[in-house]
Amino acid sequence: MRRGGKSVSKENLPQKICLKCERPFSWRKKWERDWVEVKYCSDACRRNVISKKPGPVREG
Repeated sequence: MRRGGKSVSKENLPQKICLKCERPFSWRKKWERDWVEVKYCSDACRRNVISKKPGPVREG
């Protein structure tokens, strides 16, 4: 990977642990602006997180 004339090795990219599957994942170019806010390794993990917001109460 080349960036501004510098070579960046994949081993030297920052990593985080996914909050859903608890696997490590590496920095991606598409997350460049939002890396601080990235919490999940994939859309699948992000979609499968149980929402902590209370839903509507059904009476039945």
